[in-house]
Amino acid sequence: MKDCAGKVLIIVQNLPVPFDRRVWLEAKTLRDYGLHVSIISPKSKDFSKSFEKIEDIAVYRYKMPIEAHGVPGYFFEFIYAWLATAFLSIRVWFQEGFDVIQACNPPDTYWVLGQIYRLFGVTFIFDHHDLSPEMFDAKYHGKRLLRRGLVWLEKKTLKNATLVLSTNHSYKNIAIERGGKNPQDVYVVRTGPDVQRLQTVRPEPPLKFGKKYLVCYLGEMCPQDGVDLLLKAILYFITKLGRTDTHFVLIGGGPAMPAMRALRDEMGLQQNVTFTGRIPDTDLCRYLSTADVCVDPDPWTEWANHSTMNKILEYMTFGKPIVAFDLDEHKNSAHEAAFYVQPNDTRLFAEAIDELLKNPEKRQAMGRIGYARIRGQLAWTHTHKALVAAYNRLFPEMKSADEAEQHLLDFVLSGIHRKAYTDAENVNILPRDKGKSASSQKAEQISCDSH
Repeated sequence: MKDCAGKVLIIVQNLPVPFDRRVWLEAKTLRDYGLHVSIISPKSKDFSKSFEKIEDIAVYRYKMPIEAHGVPGYFFEFIYAWLATAFLSIRVWFQEGFDVIQACNPPDTYWVLGQIYRLFGVTFIFDHHDLSPEMFDAKYHGKRLLRRGLVWLEKKTLKNATLVLSTNHSYKNIAIERGGKNPQDVYVVRTGPDVQRLQTVRPEPPLKFGKKYLVCYLGEMCPQDGVDLLLKAILYFITKLGRTDTHFVLIGGGPAMPAMRALRDEMGLQQNVTFTGRIPDTDLCRYLSTADVCVDPDPWTEWANHSTMNKILEYMTFGKPIVAFDLDEHKNSAHEAAFYVQPNDTRLFAEAIDELLKNPEKRQAMGRIGYARIRGQLAWTHTHKALVAAYNRLFPEMKSADEAEQHLLDFVLSGIHRKAYTDAENVNILPRDKGKSASSQKAEQISCDSH
């Protein structure tokens, strides 16, 4: 077998990599199955390098000049990001090479880049993260001409894609019905949680801010995500239901977070609600392990009703009961692990939280259901198989599942060895030959270890 079965360039505009967990899981999986992977993404405060190699994956980034707000801002962002991505793709072409472009949306504009590189024999794959027309409706109303333009872009993207990776069956149906795709060319690749990254730890009562109970929200905060509804539910929970024994922690960043923090202050909830911003995985695990209930306040929209929310799956990973509005894909993911209430009703949402906090047996039973669903079928260890099946059509020489597992094990062990050697060298416990630098001895050691 060749050292490299093929080369893939993944393009994502919505989030930086490796912060975009779906893209990062896909990239690492393709790497383990013998493909060379490069990624183009935007920069962020935490991921500000223009280029870096992370776990043998080449990551190229560009800086976004503004934080887009409103329709004109988003148009500027899309045009700028497209041009920056196109420029970086030329660099990747000459430095890394690629046989496939996997473009993630939003926006649905990178099919044009796919068409250009098709002239050079490159295959275009569409990774269908979001329903752009429905997301536009959730943010803006009454702009029918713009929505029709988004539908046209979506259709062009689907038409020009050799294969489509859909996040759930609702998205697959839209690709088939609205995009005219052959069902055999659409693969459902759910964004299953990485259970190696998200691991339960011992609960920490101090994280409850002196209260008896802790309720957590996790996710990027955008205008369509319903955080305002959650704050209204919290206000009702405290003032009408008289619950002063609970603290609410809202984890995540996003463009709407400053406005939501201001709304919290306007409501006088500073002592009851904490915004953490984006936090490391270790802290995320601490909060979710300590939480008594987790919430997803996404209101009913066509977009939310058909979209799988990662926060739901991550709550289930920690075996936590969930309160959410009654949306189709919520139920497809969580089943009985969630308490569903009438969409957009903040009073019922607050009462559902109240009921679960009063009933520990019910919380435990719901948590067990969610935990079992993740471990049994929804974790990335299960859902990545559809991604591999799709790429196997393009690269028959990809590694087998056993070979990929061994590659991952070797990669992890080599990383542990390199870190141990570096740590030992830093504290001067490694013997050094006279006349040789530490770097030359290290190179010799790695060379010897590779045989």
